[in-house]
Amino acid sequence: MTIKFCPKCGSMMIPEKGASEIVWKCRKCNYTEKGKTARGLVLKEKVNEKVTIPVFDAEENKDKLSTIEVECPKCGNNRAVWWIQQTRSGDEPATRFFKCVKCSYTWREYS
Repeated sequence: MTIKFCPKCGSMMIPEKGASEIVWKCRKCNYTEKGKTARGLVLKEKVNEKVTIPVFDAEENKDKLSTIEVECPKCGNNRAVWWIQQTRSGDEPATRFFKCVKCSYTWREYS
C-alpha cells in the first residue's frame, strides 16, 4: 500500500473515495490531491457504535453504598454513606461525598 505525505505540512494523507477516483486528503491542513490509481488500495471505514454509560444515582442506591463512622455536621449522627466523584480536573484528587443516614444532609471533603 502506498503512504502519501502532504506536500504542504508533511502530515500523512488519507485516501478517500471520490465520485470516480481516489482523492488523497490531509486531515491537518485539508490539502487534497487526486489519486493516479486505486489498484491495490483497500479503504476501510470505522463505525462508531453508540455506547451507553451507566450513571450511578446515589439517591436511588443508598442501600448499596458503603457506610462509614463520621459525624454529621448538621445533626451530630455518627453514620453516613459515602462515595467518591471526580469534580475537578483529572490531575487533582477526587472529592469524597458523605450523606447522613439520619437527616440526609450531604457534605463533601476535599483530599
